[in-house]
Amino acid sequence: MAVLHAWRAARVTPLGELHTPPRMTAVLLRLTVQVVLVASLWTGLYAHTGTTAGLTRDQAVTYAVLAVLASRLRELDQYAGRDSVIQHMHYGTIVYWYLRPLPPQRYYALRALGEQLYGFAWALGGYAVALAAGVVEPPRSAAVAGVFALSLLLGQWVLYYIMLVTDQWCFWALRNNAAVMILVFAQNLLSGVYAPLWFFPDWFVTLSAFMPFQATLSVPLSLYIGRIPLSDAAGQLAIQAAWVVILALLTRFLWHRAARRVISQGG
Repeated sequence: MAVLHAWRAARVTPLGELHTPPRMTAVLLRLTVQVVLVASLWTGLYAHTGTTAGLTRDQAVTYAVLAVLASRLRELDQYAGRDSVIQHMHYGTIVYWYLRPLPPQRYYALRALGEQLYGFAWALGGYAVALAAGVVEPPRSAAVAGVFALSLLLGQWVLYYIMLVTDQWCFWALRNNAAVMILVFAQNLLSGVYAPLWFFPDWFVTLSAFMPFQATLSVPLSLYIGRIPLSDAAGQLAIQAAWVVILALLTRFLWHRAARRVISQGG
């Protein structure tokens, strides 16, 4: 029975998306336009050069397209389902998270799992089409593919905790709109979504190394295109795992603190 309830919690947001065809059509169109535009952009930038910042044209295009596809793993509209933390804080319904048999931290994690699995289906489908069309390069070897998959999993785990910390901020500030805007920009910039980190100055790369953002996307994509060799993969995976542990402990502490701020009155 517990497993059944867990599965129902995980499928809430994906079912909301699947029962709204116009929203799925919009996602398909946006994803297609983004892939075409970034592929055209980086192809144009490399029109008169062979290698820039240690990347060839094919590597740069592959990196950019994969970054777009990876963004689909965490881009669902929770506001449409009226189940975001900020909405529950605004309407006072966050108390129900603490009255259910399912702990709030587990419910939140299951919702995120369902969202990421749904987003992964979109990303995987887009990857298959881009690979068949020759837009992205295939992995250099089975070992690279395996390391990339593990790194991508750790990266999404880190991103989950980063987003969780932002939502937990609502328990103290009630609203996190500004924090989300700052986080989205910082995440996209410091994780290499806008451009690979090697195009930035050395001080910027050094600064980003002390933050968890590059562990979410830059590391897995760098392993895929060969910018980070397999000989250095173990160290990068260890750093990603360390961020998972650090953020997991932080968010667990914040969950306990947040529970003290939730008050249920009446029956």
